Amino acid sequence: MHSFWIYLLVMAGVTYLVRMLPLVLVKKKITNRFLLSFLYYIPYAVLSVMTIPASLYATGSLATAAVGVAVALVLSWRKKSLIVVAAGAVAGVLCAYLVITYLLPALG
Repeated sequence: MHSFWIYLLVMAGVTYLVRMLPLVLVKKKITNRFLLSFLYYIPYAVLSVMTIPASLYATGSLATAAVGVAVALVLSWRKKSLIVVAAGAVAGVLCAYLVITYLLPALG
């Protein structure tokens, strides 16, 4: 139990420092265009890095997951709403699962 509290304190310190240090170290407004652009795109990059691998392994089948990701990418590229993209991805996974499970064994 003693090590749990040590781990908890280290984790809290690290996560707090990441949020607190920029506020303490940067006193004036950031005007560097490169840094502003970098900071603007960080949330999108982090979200992509966390979402794409998780979505490829969510269904248990890489083929059905790839179809779902492809449908989601196409719908989002066409500027559809989040609900439409999510529903389309689910429908794509379902259709791919049905094809793989029922249609391909019947053909072969």
